[in-house]
Amino acid sequence: MSEQQQSEFLRRVLVIAAHPDDPEFGCAATIAKWAMAGREITYLLLTSGDKGCHDATVRPGQIAGRREEEQRAAAAVLGVKEVIYLNYPDGILENTLELRRRLAQIIRDLQPEIVVTIDPWRRYQLHPDHRAAGQAALDALWSAREWYIFPEQLVGDRQPWRVKEVYLFWAEAPDYWEDVTETVDKRIAALRCHASQIGDRADKLEERVREGLRSTAKDHDMEYAEAFKRIKF
Repeated sequence: MSEQQQSEFLRRVLVIAAHPDDPEFGCAATIAKWAMAGREITYLLLTSGDKGCHDATVRPGQIAGRREEEQRAAAAVLGVKEVIYLNYPDGILENTLELRRRLAQIIRDLQPEIVVTIDPWRRYQLHPDHRAAGQAALDALWSAREWYIFPEQLVGDRQPWRVKEVYLFWAEAPDYWEDVTETVDKRIAALRCHASQIGDRADKLEERVREGLRSTAKDHDMEYAEAFKRIKF
């Protein structure tokens, strides 16, 4: 089986990110393309974005509920099967041992063959939640494959689970480019679902996204592309 055939054979994808809208801003056209190809996509959002509002009259619980609804709508546009929220506080996410344990359990339960997450090593990645989410995801997928890490999760006939590939978006040093010419419109439509975040900037955001994807694609014989650091195990 060729490398391309092996990659196409991997069906279950888990996208781990810090906030609602991270996947849409980072890799949504790829997600839409993979869903159309028959891959089963699950979103795992570590927070509900409860700090994502500058209106002092709106309470964190209200904005969190709204952003969860917006994320579900965006995921539906892309063909995502399920959206899971862990509801950690927005803005102060930490890569703790407790979070790693929880993520390892979810990876062992869902058994994704591919994990997509944020590149935690990107230089000048200032948002602490983004760094923490990416690092926690990578630490957890390593833990999930080990017999003696969180062994209390391996009851009955349960065994460790080994992820086959990782794709890091917002990557410091990308080495994989996905042709998303056919699904760029789905990324734009999904981004528009996040009305609380983009407000009246939707048209300008569309121009910016299209320009960015064209720039990413220009040296790779594609019209539009999303870039990743791909790690294979």
